[in-house]
Amino acid sequence: MSLLFYASSRSNLPVERQFQLDFDLELESGERLHNPTISFQTWGKLNESGSNVVWVCHALTGNHRIHEWWEGLFGDGKCFDPQDYFIVSVNVIGSCYGSTGPFSFNNQAERYYRDFPLVTVRDMVKTLDLVRIFLEIDQIQVLIGASLGGQQVLEWAVQQPELFQSIIPIATNVKHSPFGIAFNEAQRLAIQADPTFLKNEYSGGRNGLIAARSIGMLSYRSYEGYGITQAETTDDKTDDFKAASYQRYQGEKLANRFNAYSYWTLSKAMDSQNLARHRKPADQLLSEITIPALVVGIDSDLLFPISEQEFIAKHLPNAQLAKLSSRFGHDGFLVEYDQLTAAIAPFLANTFSTQSIQHELINN
Repeated sequence: MSLLFYASSRSNLPVERQFQLDFDLELESGERLHNPTISFQTWGKLNESGSNVVWVCHALTGNHRIHEWWEGLFGDGKCFDPQDYFIVSVNVIGSCYGSTGPFSFNNQAERYYRDFPLVTVRDMVKTLDLVRIFLEIDQIQVLIGASLGGQQVLEWAVQQPELFQSIIPIATNVKHSPFGIAFNEAQRLAIQADPTFLKNEYSGGRNGLIAARSIGMLSYRSYEGYGITQAETTDDKTDDFKAASYQRYQGEKLANRFNAYSYWTLSKAMDSQNLARHRKPADQLLSEITIPALVVGIDSDLLFPISEQEFIAKHLPNAQLAKLSSRFGHDGFLVEYDQLTAAIAPFLANTFSTQSIQHELINN
């Protein structure tokens, strides 16, 4: 495999990296991406034994710059400290943070826009493994991700369980639910209702994306969470409520950093998740992954209810389940850092101290 590589870095900050394949990437659909570009980030240093790799899979509108959106878990003095770990994260294809996506050129003159092919979680995992090969990483100590990122974790672990010493899937599932697909379709209908989306232009679908994000927020948060953060301080209002303003704000905020075409593409990818597709049943697949696993769920998660994580933990033979208590629904994985650290830190300590003891016994 031959790759063209570009990189930039500053001191001890995360290193932004990018490479372009000099071959076509065949997708699960049978379509091909011509010489796609993959953006990724590394942070910290690989130790001599290559045993300190933490690989992070990002969620739908996240990216490979984990210091920007998961700063409560990653950073100096945090659960995953770049002084101790070599942290890798890849921007998935179809996104808009450097990897090939709908804004990329399909040919020298035209961008893909709505013509960008269907991408699945399995296609995403294929690109993750290409980055791993490029970095010459033979083993990953911790594979972690939430939501769409958690779907990637499980898919990659099914494909290549020998690569990983442990996995931490968070607020995710083995198959996207009809409820989750319905929420995503409602958002895509909002995008499609914006006539500019159909015109295939750079700002196409912006208003539709604002509406879609507003719909999506209802699945990411909870009744109680809205009651706490968006409650009115007076009983006199008849209009201009905080909750309404909040929905508009969240839509505008996303539209300022994302685009409707990537949102459409990645929501379809999330819908595609089904570990059992063209394979044996999901419970049997999970039963073959014997590495230590910490499965994390959120008690108020509407989109990925905790029953889905209970299923995963039940069928992974070496798993434990951690339940986060949160008023913020699915977005709890982005805010409940103390609880996440309280679950992850002892899991890592117990897992790798045990493995060290076993290694010493074998060698002696």
